[in-house]
Amino acid sequence: MERFDTIVVGAGPAGSTTAYRLARAGARVLLLDRARFPRDKPCGGGLTARALRELPFGVESVVEDAATRFELRLGYGRGFERRTFEPLVVLTQRSRLDEYLAGRATAAGAEFRDGARVTAVEADDHGVTATVSGERIGAAALIGADGANGLVARSAGLAHEVEHGVALEGNIALRHVDEARFRGRLILHLSAVPGGYSWVFPKGDHVNVGVGGWGGEGPRLRAHLDRLCAAHGLRTEHLESVRGHRLPMRRPGARLSRGRIALVGDAAGLVDPLTGDGMYEAFLSGRLASEATLDLLAGRTGTLEPYGERVGVTLARLASASWGLKVALDRYPRLAFAAVRLPPVWPVIEAVTRGDLTHPGAARGAARGPLRFLRTLASRAGDPGRRFRPA
Repeated sequence: MERFDTIVVGAGPAGSTTAYRLARAGARVLLLDRARFPRDKPCGGGLTARALRELPFGVESVVEDAATRFELRLGYGRGFERRTFEPLVVLTQRSRLDEYLAGRATAAGAEFRDGARVTAVEADDHGVTATVSGERIGAAALIGADGANGLVARSAGLAHEVEHGVALEGNIALRHVDEARFRGRLILHLSAVPGGYSWVFPKGDHVNVGVGGWGGEGPRLRAHLDRLCAAHGLRTEHLESVRGHRLPMRRPGARLSRGRIALVGDAAGLVDPLTGDGMYEAFLSGRLASEATLDLLAGRTGTLEPYGERVGVTLARLASASWGLKVALDRYPRLAFAAVRLPPVWPVIEAVTRGDLTHPGAARGAARGPLRFLRTLASRAGDPGRRFRPA
């Protein structure tokens, strides 16, 4: 039976960066994905500045636009615009980004096999065995990066406490839009969808339009998408590559590691409940998982259990704030939006998005009043985020 130090199942952002870090440290890594690369994935394709700070290398070669203007609206009514000196979010396409990241992992020494389907995962106190396209392969540890519907989580009995949102998106070629209206700008319509928002993101040769919200909104997403297009004078017959996907959002107590198996990225339910973004969490969890795996391989620990605990602690306050603002906007949209648009709040949003603040609660100064008001609204809305906060 072929053996590796670590098997990483899934070559998305979380899996490939985990494989890269492990391979760079000298581990023998097998990176697997059931799809043939390059392949696309439904995703807005935004990389925040804080996500980029988690990467051990640059991604300039796959960036298609950079946002320094941010247009936020309440539903499809009036809103406000903010600007930044440096890009706060860069835009890419998953087909390009994922192929690039897998390539970096391969260049670092990982063995990448695409078109390889994992059908079974078994583990004991001494190692892990994966059945890959009918072949049994052994390893000291296994990282599940196989997404919201992944086999690894089910096989290991992990991440049961996950709630799923839903999203629907499509692309409209630039020849059908006013390019100057969208270039360098992110447009967000908050509360346009129950439990979520709608967006317009610029890319190299198209704009990406999408809607997302609570899981129960699935049957109505196409109507929400049509309304978004109408609000911007975009014709729905020009939509291409329309596809939906689930947004896995963990609840407190979700177990992310057991024995020699750990989950990263979407497989762990790490999508931010407010923004629907999972890139920062993918890169962060990949780093933490690689560190825990190297400890295991070196004999400093006997399991990957410390990884799950560390992810929970690291993301606790950010998850708490995101859940709180999510339900506040859902239950009290006008009041919450009025607080968000106050001038002292934007520097906090910018600092969190840039990674200078780990969570909004760390802010000081004039923003504390509006943030306290938003926490009050969240509490009145039943704030599910309170359970993430340390006792």
